Amino acid sequence: MIDPHRHDRELVARILKGDESALDYLVDEYYPRLYRFAYPRVGSDPDLTQDIVQSTFEKIVPKLHLYRAEAQLFSWLCSFCRYEIAAHWRRLGRSAPTVPLIEDRPEIRAALESLAALEPAPDDAFERRELARLVRVALDHLPVRYGNILDLKYIRGMSVREMAASLEMTPKAVESMLTRARQAFRDGFATMMEGPIP
Repeated sequence: MIDPHRHDRELVARILKGDESALDYLVDEYYPRLYRFAYPRVGSDPDLTQDIVQSTFEKIVPKLHLYRAEAQLFSWLCSFCRYEIAAHWRRLGRSAPTVPLIEDRPEIRAALESLAALEPAPDDAFERRELARLVRVALDHLPVRYGNILDLKYIRGMSVREMAASLEMTPKAVESMLTRARQAFRDGFATMMEGPIP
């Protein structure tokens, strides 16, 4: 059986053993991706995006020992980046701007992660690339608050009670937002999949 996260697991293991080249690779490989992830979520402010991504790496490196390769390393890194973004808006006493980013939807994330596990085949390479493209487009339209709550539930595996404490919400409000977030994801992705593929 193919281990889709083997490369991620090995990279983290090398970093934890003090391999500086592995740490350089982590930054070189993931800084641009986290930048692209954060940019639309902070109002497309390049300076703020740099600050958020830098802060994310400062939090990530001391916690790499917690990575269990249950999801792609990039997804794990994004969960830290989400919290840095949320913390920024909390410090300003404002709620995060509603940016419809569909990649925050758990079903889309799952589809993207599943692509890493597929062996390339000449006859389906185009279809997989097209699915990945549609998944990314769909994810670009999910509101950040929905992505955050779905991340807590499906990536971090938190209970409703833990989520309520983390978000400073009541458990009932968390359940309500989870329901809306799941439905928004299902609706958006289903609509995209019904449309013609250019």
